[in-house]
Amino acid sequence: MRGVNADTQRAPRLTGLAVPGGILAAVAGAFAYVGTVDPNQPGHYPVCPLYLITGLYCPGCGGLRSAHAFIHGDFLAALQDNAMAVVGYLGFAVLWTVWVVRAARGRPLRLGLGPVHLWTLGTLLLVFTVVRNLPVGGWLHP
Repeated sequence: MRGVNADTQRAPRLTGLAVPGGILAAVAGAFAYVGTVDPNQPGHYPVCPLYLITGLYCPGCGGLRSAHAFIHGDFLAALQDNAMAVVGYLGFAVLWTVWVVRAARGRPLRLGLGPVHLWTLGTLLLVFTVVRNLPVGGWLHP
């Protein structure tokens, strides 16, 4: 009887790991593609529409180049191309790890993000976007 109970407890935990595993596979596939197809070479990826129309850098501008540099271990170039993207990569790694540990223990992932957290994140992205488009923020240009 003890083995049956252990198997019934293990099955939900394994199925709980399916979604984080799928997310990791998708992200790894995307990073593998960007690592293989160099965004620094013209013609591989579309140009940012905001940059094309206005000449302004959006918060995502340079993100593909940042990912490419990050994959190849050039962390300074990754930060230069898009510092917020690098913060996002690291944040994703931490969040994904917490998710997997909680799923392995049979617990759901609870972020508990309130309005203050979301407004803070939005404000940081807005400040990053404004500063990288000012002359003093030239070091944040991709």
